[in-house]
Amino acid sequence: SNLNINDVLGNYSLTLIDALDTLAGRPGPEGAGVMGNSSEFQKAVKLVIDTVSFDKDSTVQVFEATIRVLGSLLSAHIIITDTKQPFGDMTIKDYDNELLHMAHDLAVRLLPAFENTRTGIPYPRVNLKNGVPPDSNNETCTAGAGSLLVEFGILSRLLGDSTFEWVARRAVKALWSLRNNNTGLLGNVVNIQTGHWVGKQSGLGAGSDSFYEYLLKSYILFGEKEDLEMFNDAYRNIQNHLRRGREACNEGEGDPPLYVNVNMLTGQLMNTWIDSLQAFFPGLQVLIGDVEDAICLHAFYYAIWKRYGALPERYNWQLQAPDVPFYPLRPELVESTYLLYQATKNPFYLHVGMDILQSLEKYTKAKCGYATLHHVVEKTKEDRMESFFLSETCKYLYLLFDEENPVHRSGNKYMFTTEGHIVSVDGRFRSSLWQDGLSGAEHSADKVKPGDLKAVNFSSNCNRVPDERRYLLPLKSNYMRQIDRMVGLI
Repeated sequence: SNLNINDVLGNYSLTLIDALDTLAGRPGPEGAGVMGNSSEFQKAVKLVIDTVSFDKDSTVQVFEATIRVLGSLLSAHIIITDTKQPFGDMTIKDYDNELLHMAHDLAVRLLPAFENTRTGIPYPRVNLKNGVPPDSNNETCTAGAGSLLVEFGILSRLLGDSTFEWVARRAVKALWSLRNNNTGLLGNVVNIQTGHWVGKQSGLGAGSDSFYEYLLKSYILFGEKEDLEMFNDAYRNIQNHLRRGREACNEGEGDPPLYVNVNMLTGQLMNTWIDSLQAFFPGLQVLIGDVEDAICLHAFYYAIWKRYGALPERYNWQLQAPDVPFYPLRPELVESTYLLYQATKNPFYLHVGMDILQSLEKYTKAKCGYATLHHVVEKTKEDRMESFFLSETCKYLYLLFDEENPVHRSGNKYMFTTEGHIVSVDGRFRSSLWQDGLSGAEHSADKVKPGDLKAVNFSSNCNRVPDERRYLLPLKSNYMRQIDRMVGLI
């Protein structure tokens, strides 16, 4: 009955499932495994197959079940069945696609969330046995409803069954159609029956974050041009209405660039806080090629980390103090650090990673695992370790320092889901076995080949970070000091 604690957990071995592909990332002495070896991965997979069932009277969040459980099952299935086996021998004896079948079973149990909604935007919660609860809430957040396309799309393409991708894509298009005519912005909470915006805050953090992330990542994975067009449009509107501060990151006068929360109807400032989830955005900017802007925004979050040894859930940049002081071991800053290091190879980001690692060891380590910080100033702990600590925070930290990892060396292209699950970017996800029921017939001309990603309408791209800058601070020292002053470090 304690919704705050149990709403995400689902009673289905969440941490075990969410951490599967973390075990499977690195050839070690006995084969493979980011945290050990292939035998551990194989043991974990067998444990999941033998003990986990979704046939239970448990009400779960559709979004969390999708990104944490469905995504991990699919990622582990792809690793096991990969003919190249880049991570060492991760095959399972007598494996008969059990994880794929489990993913299918879970997704079918989530489908009722998409029924009986007038807009096509799904209900936020579903009971795994009985469908949508009778007293269900008609309000959902943009990120929760609009960030299902990567996992549902992969499942559809592996099964050759369009249902899952179709409902997820319909939800994205429904949300997209509700954006404001003047600003092009979306709010953060919507009524799934009326399409009326209940929450009119437009930002990059909680309630909105992964919606934007999945517009781009769906395009990278599936090559559907309309996904990129939506992303480009959204990114332009974000730059126009949410970004404050000087125009360039590393030159000129004025305040450091910052993305604020605004009213979707007017673009006017709504409050003076940002949240820790927004720290994912520099990583997304790296993917689109806007590395310069990513450097600046990352530096701001890192300065907050340096001040507290953690990121408060909400930080008030006007008061220079936490609004919501807990830190549940979130991965977003580490993720952006990792992606910026991959893009620039600047050793500065290895130092950032080391700093984060030492803070985690110093303040969050507990007798059995690592603990959520209840208060980033007082460093009090909660008896809780979120599953994303293993599936994302640890994974990105490990990969940051592991230059020889197959993720970097195998010649395969990989993408990370919003829960940090590894998916290979390959041709089989670029073809669907069905006619797309939403946009008429598939035209191969509308498909974009892997490697075709081009940033458009942006002031900068990857090519703008020259080699000679690699060993300088990514941000000029006077701008670094400016950010340190802005968060009260000096």
